[in-house]
Amino acid sequence: MKSIRVHQFGGPEVLRFEDVPAPQAGPGQVVVRVRAAGVNPVDTYFRSGANPAIKPPYTPGSDAAGEVESIGAGVTALAPGDRVYVGGALSGTYAESALCDAGRAYRLPAHLNFEQGAALHIPYATAHRALFHRAQAKAGETVLVHGASGGVGIAAVQFARAAGLTVIGTAGTEQGRALVHAEGAHHVLDHAREGYLDAALQLTAGRGVDIILEMLSNVNLGRDLPALAMRGRVIVIGSRGKVEVTPRDLMSRDADVRGMTLFNCSSEELAAIHAAVHAGLCNGTLRPVVGRRFPLAQAAAAHIAVLVPGAHGKIILEP
Repeated sequence: MKSIRVHQFGGPEVLRFEDVPAPQAGPGQVVVRVRAAGVNPVDTYFRSGANPAIKPPYTPGSDAAGEVESIGAGVTALAPGDRVYVGGALSGTYAESALCDAGRAYRLPAHLNFEQGAALHIPYATAHRALFHRAQAKAGETVLVHGASGGVGIAAVQFARAAGLTVIGTAGTEQGRALVHAEGAHHVLDHAREGYLDAALQLTAGRGVDIILEMLSNVNLGRDLPALAMRGRVIVIGSRGKVEVTPRDLMSRDADVRGMTLFNCSSEELAAIHAAVHAGLCNGTLRPVVGRRFPLAQAAAAHIAVLVPGAHGKIILEP
């Protein structure tokens, strides 16, 4: 089968389109015929060597959707032909087929296509964990979602709106801001405009926001803290470098900066998160948005695109 392989860490050019043996399902495992694979910023960090647990050669990717091809011994909840989305693969998802534990293949509701299914795991599970596990968000609070036009940002806007929060989203393009508004944000700000966080303060009558979901903390964190309300929380979802902050901005508000990564979730936490995702998909409050599509062989171009400012939905690879 065709697959993307990384034989050495480096830039996008190390992504190779190759033939590899098709995976075989062992006990408790399933093989999924990949119809669409999701591209996430974290995939580029791993490709660059940021995760010491990953050793080349390997196939990138953790998100995908397709049909179950085969099942291993002991698998009873799924059968060949079932439509599923994958939340973590043993063999990587940038391929025509992917091997995963049966518990990490989740049923895909009939009204969603495979591209939307490939947009689910990391974006929606990350947004849910950030809002409800780390920030402990409550109805009536105000949340500011940085980079709200990207995959995680859209998911966070939808989750927060459905949970009764007032949502302020930011995006750097007119197209992105229109998308954020359409997906449920009460207010949308241009984060490329000087002083946009002052506008967030004005929207709260000077009180500040209760929660900030931060996708690029190395750029924004120092400016985020003065925009917090008393006992506000910043949840750091993404960062690409160091940052300088003024601790008194935290002290004066009894505020918190909390880090998170989806990879710290237990199996039980992930099961609960995906139960919430499934419920939102079925009742219509969650609506994955697909932005750009690339053939599998153009994974390098997708890795460049996923880091370009001005995100608009999820980037998908099509085997």
